[in-house]
Amino acid sequence: MKLEPIKPSDYPLLEPFFSRQKYALCVYSLSSIIVWISKIYHPCGAVDGNSLFVYADFATHTERAHLILPISPGREFTPEELAEVSRQTGCGTYWFVPGDYLERHVPNGLEKIFAVERQEGYDDYIYQTEDLATLAGRRYSKKRNLIKQFESQYSEETGNIVIKTISQEDVPGCLDFQDRWCKERNCDLDRDEDLSCEWNATRNALKHIDTLGLRGIMLSIDGTTQAFGISSQLTETMSALHFQKASTRFKGLYQFFDRECARRLFPELKYINKESDMGVAGLAQVKRSYYPVMMMPSYQLSLKERI
Repeated sequence: MKLEPIKPSDYPLLEPFFSRQKYALCVYSLSSIIVWISKIYHPCGAVDGNSLFVYADFATHTERAHLILPISPGREFTPEELAEVSRQTGCGTYWFVPGDYLERHVPNGLEKIFAVERQEGYDDYIYQTEDLATLAGRRYSKKRNLIKQFESQYSEETGNIVIKTISQEDVPGCLDFQDRWCKERNCDLDRDEDLSCEWNATRNALKHIDTLGLRGIMLSIDGTTQAFGISSQLTETMSALHFQKASTRFKGLYQFFDRECARRLFPELKYINKESDMGVAGLAQVKRSYYPVMMMPSYQLSLKERI
């Protein structure tokens, strides 16, 4: 099996494999796979019949190289088939294996073939779209209060804010806001490798927003971009909110814009996946405060036999 680098121009060719994709971890979004391309990380792929095999290749930290579960419309690979893919590719490790895959296949002898390890910090937070779009009930009262404070000064009716779908003409303003957002938080892109990769992925998403199956909205205040969100469809009932940034200069803006993302990005889908917290305590606290309806755990599988 020959694995070739995946490029943004490959999106139209590979997108049909994801048309009935059912894994609820955000890494199974083709858009996400592509936008994270960097000098450090590059996804590679191979097509065999009706199946796509994706391999994560790393220029540094080569020990992190891994496969994800094969993408094959209408079917799921058994543990025995995963072992065969490992032998063909020379990679015996799978990352981001959803917890429900284990539930289905542990009874079928999965643990006889693979060692199973929980990937701490990589469980995805999943919410009901309606919950985030309405913020109804006592548990969201603090967020509604913050939104009211923001709306007392800014609204679409008065014209001092504009919320719109991101188009190519808006990308420069969003890129400029991303740089300002980093300065507000004293980002150290040279020292924080994970943050640098996320910064690069966000820029890739903005630059390719019209060609990689992404939906995005932006918010401007008095003509200057102060927030944006970018999402893609993950499964038939779920979207993935990959990137969401809002200025800290405006009290209540984040809560207001988060609600607008739920209302305007894939409102027809029942669930929103807001990705993992990467083990960052502050991020975990924010994600929990929106009351996910479920967590999708992530596991690593390591082939027990030598390849």
